Amino acid sequence: QVQLVESGGGLVQAGGSLRLSCAASGRTFSIYAMGWFRQAPGKEREFVAAISRSGRTTYYADSVKGRFTISRDNAKNTVYLQVNSLKPEDTAVYYCAADLASGSSYMRLTNWREYDYWGQGTQVTVSS
Repeated sequence: QVQLVESGGGLVQAGGSLRLSCAASGRTFSIYAMGWFRQAPGKEREFVAAISRSGRTTYYADSVKGRFTISRDNAKNTVYLQVNSLKPEDTAVYYCAADLASGSSYMRLTNWREYDYWGQGTQVTVSS
């Protein structure tokens, strides 16, 4: 069993930045690939960013490339999402998720259905 707890969300003006964190507990953190997804009201859950177990491979949605950065600290059992140059369309609940499988392909890590554990989410609201 794995528990994931997100933090760092909030209300920010357009152009601002936040650092989202996801702390994991329960099993060895380094065996999971990790992903960030988001869901806005009335919209489907969408992929934001993912990182492999080692941290050497990362993927980003086209809409956030160059603005968001995913990273992980396996010693602290934490994955981060640095979000810069925020836009009103980034407003959503942001969820982190853990994938226990060994693969790190783009097709796998960008698909929310492949993830085994989810956090409760943290709200990010960007005002114009």
